[in-house]
Amino acid sequence: MDLNLSLLLAYALSVLLLVATPGPVVALIINTSLNAGPRQALLTALGTHAASLLLALLAVLTLTTGLALDPRLISGISLLGCGFIGWLALQGLREATGPQTAPAAAPTARGRRGLANGFLLGISNPKDIIFFVSFFPQFIQVSRSFERSALLLTLVWVVIDFAVLGAYILMARQGFSLKYKRQVTGLSSLVLLAVALAGLVYAGFELYRSGAA
Repeated sequence: MDLNLSLLLAYALSVLLLVATPGPVVALIINTSLNAGPRQALLTALGTHAASLLLALLAVLTLTTGLALDPRLISGISLLGCGFIGWLALQGLREATGPQTAPAAAPTARGRRGLANGFLLGISNPKDIIFFVSFFPQFIQVSRSFERSALLLTLVWVVIDFAVLGAYILMARQGFSLKYKRQVTGLSSLVLLAVALAGLVYAGFELYRSGAA
């Protein structure tokens, strides 16, 4: 058997820890589940998965073509992504502290917005960028076939990510979370804001250091 089970297990555990650790994606999923319902949260999760697949493809291309990504490009994307995360955080804080607003958008429009928000957050999430560009390639020798390894690692990511995000969606719909909807929304929005601010500082510093080099 050409499958390295110990390496695959180490990868699966790493993905589980990465996904389960509260971050911008988890905070957005909880916010969406509380304020727009589980269906909308599921669509948002699908958007983040689409972004993950694109990042995985980028990681594979760096290995197969020798493509070298300019660190300034990665920092620039992270900078834009942190701005988007900050915007989402402010939206959530407004929902948590403001009066109950009126009618939500039509289901189709909400669905498109959920997919778009999930994709934009996933593609610009510094944690996911670092994982797929730097960490993902470390496990590419999980089998002797490069193509099989890349497919297997991507599938493991998708399954674990979907299961964990699904669990967060269900948890957000429990009685306690619904009872304290504003508090939970506010807390998850503060997490988003903290991630955005920390990412802005880090990405800004990296850009400055790259320019000075």
